[in-house]
Amino acid sequence: MKRLSDIGEDSLIERLVGRLDRADGGCATVVVGPGDDCAVVDVGRRGLYQLLKTDSLVEGVHYLADAPAAKVGWKAVARVVSDFAAMGGWPGQLLVTIAMPANKEVRYVEALYRGMNKCATAHGAEICGGETSSVPEGSAAVISVAGTGWVKKGRYVTRSGGRVGDSILVTGKLGGSLRGKHLSFAPRIEESRWLVEHFRIRAMMDLSDGLARDLPRLAAASGCGFVLDEKSIPRNRGCDLFRALGDGEDYELLLTVSPRTASRLCREWNAVFPQLPLTVIGSLTEKGCGEPLAVKQGGWAHFST
Repeated sequence: MKRLSDIGEDSLIERLVGRLDRADGGCATVVVGPGDDCAVVDVGRRGLYQLLKTDSLVEGVHYLADAPAAKVGWKAVARVVSDFAAMGGWPGQLLVTIAMPANKEVRYVEALYRGMNKCATAHGAEICGGETSSVPEGSAAVISVAGTGWVKKGRYVTRSGGRVGDSILVTGKLGGSLRGKHLSFAPRIEESRWLVEHFRIRAMMDLSDGLARDLPRLAAASGCGFVLDEKSIPRNRGCDLFRALGDGEDYELLLTVSPRTASRLCREWNAVFPQLPLTVIGSLTEKGCGEPLAVKQGGWAHFST
């Protein structure tokens, strides 16, 4: 009998999504369904699509029990906001569900909510409801955030729009997230909105599981392979190539544009965001060419043993 550890997260999602029914044989309001950073839905609002996203933090998986509660709260909301950025959009309303052991201190939960509210307010979002629940003694705490967002109809970006020959770019520097960045990162909302307003971004996602996991996902969604220029991959201080590829939880933007666009994009980016690097790290190739599906061992994989 197969177990989750036998097939891994990506295969599990593929199997589950393949079993989903569409309303009335195909719901016309769903523009982008499962498999991207957010669902994209046409709710009849002129010029805008609605974005839908849910994410969760599990104690011991996404944060350690002794992590500051306010920073855990910030991360819980920031992960959802980062996914809105990955689609070229911005956040709206958020719903928060917490499942905590009964012996958790009240002040911890209050600090958790302060962190969530701080992140939401900083990015123009609003926490407007949710749910609380207990967990059995000895179980891990769980924090789940679901949200709606918005994106201009002509501006939304998916993982699947990349083309053979596209340049692959990444914002910021990679690796070393466990030194604290994973609890305090800034979602790239401003940068994403500038990108889609000024350039034709063909494919985009945020880096949560590490470049070694996420780049193959973007390439596969686009029906492409890829090649990397390993020397060009921007690394945080103290990080070697393996860590830059595999540490994960960078929450930077990974995107592709035409080669002609790439040089102009980098030039104009440096003028607008001089403190944040934007680096060309490779290109998309024909499917089956370039790097193997896994860049190198590394990156985060749920259910992996």
